[in-house]
Amino acid sequence: MPAALPRLLAPPGRSFFLFGPRATGKSTWLRSVLPDARRLDLLDTRLALELTRSPHLLESHLGGLKEGDWAVVDEVQKVPALLDEVHRLMEDRRLRFALCGSSARKLKRGGANLLGGRALLRRMEGFTAVELGTEYDLERALRWGTLPIVQSSLGEEAAILESYVHSYIQEEIKAEGIVRQVPPFLRFLSVAGLLNGQAVNASNVSREAAVPRVSVDAYFEILVDTLFGHFLPAWQPGLKVRERARPKFYWFDPGVARAAAGLLADPVDRAWVGFALETLIFHELRVFNEASGSRRPLSHYRTAAGVEIDFIVETRRRSGDAKAGVVCIEVKSAERWDRAWERPMRELAASAGVGSADLIGVYRGDRRLRFDAVQVLPVQDFLTALHRGELF
Repeated sequence: MPAALPRLLAPPGRSFFLFGPRATGKSTWLRSVLPDARRLDLLDTRLALELTRSPHLLESHLGGLKEGDWAVVDEVQKVPALLDEVHRLMEDRRLRFALCGSSARKLKRGGANLLGGRALLRRMEGFTAVELGTEYDLERALRWGTLPIVQSSLGEEAAILESYVHSYIQEEIKAEGIVRQVPPFLRFLSVAGLLNGQAVNASNVSREAAVPRVSVDAYFEILVDTLFGHFLPAWQPGLKVRERARPKFYWFDPGVARAAAGLLADPVDRAWVGFALETLIFHELRVFNEASGSRRPLSHYRTAAGVEIDFIVETRRRSGDAKAGVVCIEVKSAERWDRAWERPMRELAASAGVGSADLIGVYRGDRRLRFDAVQVLPVQDFLTALHRGELF
């Protein structure tokens, strides 16, 4: 695999924050799109200590830069006080900054200056299918995920993922003092890994992990703040059915979820593959939403009667007399499509609160199918259509 594949994300023309989980290629991307920028890496302990004691020295490190020049500050969350200086240099010297980090948690919790809209927010995750191109291997992605360091290390995936999760605990959790006691968080992490792609019942998680109920919410918040996971909210269009409002939780990468759950040495069973495929599809939807600027609301749908649709993309909000416009996506890991899987999408499309609905099935077969309103696509065909902007 090439050392540096082109990414879908395009650099903005103005200052921006770039957040994403560790080892997703943020620094590599910044070097490729801003090759002439002045770079400061706060993983350099001497530099971080110097700027922690005296944030005003940032300007001395940027001597010689002219108006409009770029400066990259990597791991910016390590010295939140720098953002006041960044703000000043943006205003006084008209410098542009790319502020990179693996978590905004410390910045938000510490009341750091987030530049009041003067810097855009961008995110980066693991590789997508379109970025990997011919290197994309669905079966490998389902088992090991799409982190760059995993994709470039054939045969060493389990060791890398185990080390990756261990480094997360050491560097994000212990070093930053995010939790008071690490063992309860480790028990939670294992349970959360097993729950990838499922609706969250905090009381059940509390019981399984043997941690207080109040800690469960805090621990999930840590995973979201450190960009290791995402909640997918329930879509509630207010139709005349009892809708379930419980969100689903997805890890950002199925390989990392397996590592957190302690399953790297175990065979991958059918149920896990199903959730892993949903995780990959959700990942692709998030990245396309970010890279294309679409930013459509994403959710899932479930009623008390068990009617469930994996993903709802809201293309038009319901307001007043205007009905909602949606794209319904049902994901199955089977190689044969069962027509019964279409029923929830058809029922939702026929409901009174929905004005227009595109119905899409995704499966691991190799034939494109069409059943009047329902389009069924093999995974690769779906991903190609998604990134061409053909779905929304």
